[in-house]
Amino acid sequence: MTDLFSSSTSSRLPDFPWDKLAPFKQKAADHPDGIVDLSIGSPVDPVPELVKKALADAADAPAYPTTIGTATARQSAVDWLERRLGVPGVDPQTGVLPVIGTKELIMLLPMLLGVGAGDTVLIPDLAYPTYEAGAALARATSVPVADVTQYDGPVAVAYLNSPRNPSGEITSAAELKAAVEWARANNVLLVNDECYVEFGWDEQPVSVLHPDVCGGSFDNLLAVHSLSKRSNLAGYRAGFVAGDERIVAELLAVRKHAGLMVPSPIQAAMAAAFADDQHVEEQRERYIRRRSVLREALTGAGWEITLSQGGLYLWAEHPAYDAYGSVEALSELGILVAPGAFYGKAGERNIRVALTGTDERIDAAVKRLQN
Repeated sequence: MTDLFSSSTSSRLPDFPWDKLAPFKQKAADHPDGIVDLSIGSPVDPVPELVKKALADAADAPAYPTTIGTATARQSAVDWLERRLGVPGVDPQTGVLPVIGTKELIMLLPMLLGVGAGDTVLIPDLAYPTYEAGAALARATSVPVADVTQYDGPVAVAYLNSPRNPSGEITSAAELKAAVEWARANNVLLVNDECYVEFGWDEQPVSVLHPDVCGGSFDNLLAVHSLSKRSNLAGYRAGFVAGDERIVAELLAVRKHAGLMVPSPIQAAMAAAFADDQHVEEQRERYIRRRSVLREALTGAGWEITLSQGGLYLWAEHPAYDAYGSVEALSELGILVAPGAFYGKAGERNIRVALTGTDERIDAAVKRLQN
C-alpha cells in the first residue's frame, strides 16, 4: 500500500523561485516613495469595458458548462487566429479547445496525454518554470535545449515559446519551420506557447500554425493562446489551445473526466475579447511607451538590453553584477525585478524587467534610475 505521507508530489517539482525574492521585495518596499514592482508580468491596466459587459450579461449561468466550450467562444478564437495571425483552416468544432488559463494547460499537458516516467520533454533553455514543472508532475524528464532540432534521442513533447518569457526573443518563421519538420520526422508533439504573440516590437511574431511554417497541416502541432496579456484578463483565467485535431480530441476526452471546464460567463468574455482588436492596440501603445522610457533609463544607468524583441519584459545585463547583484542594486532604489537565474542557467547574469507597472510607477522607476 502506498504511504501518502512518505513522499510528496511537490517534492518532485522545482523550487518555487518567487519565494527567494522576499528579502529584496522588503528592501524595495522600504523606499521612501514606495516600491516599483516590475518582477511579475501581471497586468495592471483596466479590463476592457466590452469584456466586463459580456461577462455581466452572461452572469445568469446556473448550468454546468461543457469542456468543449461554447460554439461562440470557439468561433471567436478561430476567427481571431485567421484575422490577426494569418492562420486559416482551424475547425471550430474539432481543432480548438478553451482552457482555464494556459498555465493550467501547460502544467497538466504531459500528464493528460499519458507522458510519464522514461519519456523526455524538451523545454527552452530560458523558460518560465511551468514547462519543467509539468514534466516533473508527469514523472517525465525535462531537458533544456537552445534548439530542439539539435537534440538526439526520443522525445515525447517539445515546447517552444515565442515571444519568449523571459528574454523576449522571437523565433523566426524559418526556425519554426525547421522545428516543425523535425517534430514530424521524429513523431514529436511540438507545442508553441504564443501568449505574447500580439506584442512584437522589433519583429513580428509568427504562429507555429501559420501556413508558411506548417504547410497548411496542423499534424504534430499545438499553439497555446492566452487572454491574460492581450486583454488584461489574467484574473479571468481564459485561453485556448488549437492545432492537431487528434491531440485536441484526446485532451477533450480526458479533461471531461476531470471537469476541466471554463465557466460560461468567462467564455462569453473570451468571445468578446477575441472579437475586438481596438483595446489591444490601445494596450500596445501603453506598453510601447513604458518600454521606451524604461529601456532608455536602464541603459543610461549601465544595464545592456539584449533580445527583448517582443513580450512584456526587458532582458537586461550589467557588467558589474550577476543576476542577484542586479536585483540587489535595483532593490536599493525601490525597484523590484526578477533574476534571470529563475529561468535557467543561461540567465545567470540577467534580469527580467516587466513592463506591467502603471505609468506613475514606471515614471518613478525612471526617475530613480536617472538620479
